[in-house]
Amino acid sequence: MTWLFLICAFTAIGCGLISGFFLTFSDFLMRALKMSEVSAGIEVMQIINVEVWKSVTIVLLWGFVAITAGLGGYAYFNLPGPSQPYILFGSASYIIGVLGISYLFNIPMNDRLAALDFNSPAAATYWRETYLPRWTFWNYLRAIAAGTTAICFLIASILLA
Repeated sequence: MTWLFLICAFTAIGCGLISGFFLTFSDFLMRALKMSEVSAGIEVMQIINVEVWKSVTIVLLWGFVAITAGLGGYAYFNLPGPSQPYILFGSASYIIGVLGISYLFNIPMNDRLAALDFNSPAAATYWRETYLPRWTFWNYLRAIAAGTTAICFLIASILLA
């Protein structure tokens, strides 16, 4: 089971990095954008939302969807024992809390923001009243979900060692 230990340890580290990525946005990047001129904050976030899809981070983010789903399936069918519930819960946390929240909340808000002219009054209203508070809230939840996944896979790794 050395391979399973290594994959679980790798997943713990990777999901911890993803959690930190989300936390960075919610903790200080979004506050900095909020303190900037409204049109500047919107324009920068529009650029970030395009550039993130070209980054290593996005490969990791979605790659861990496949890894956690695969490990969850393997654990469910082939791994009775103390590590199984940690792998199952960690997998569910990532798939629901990162993938689900992303596609149900953050990405649609990004798409709506992208469709607005960053200098328009409608964009400013959406930015202040909807985007900043809601996007940040859902992003904090993604950080918590990815962090929970990291902890679960760390415990599973320890139990598999």
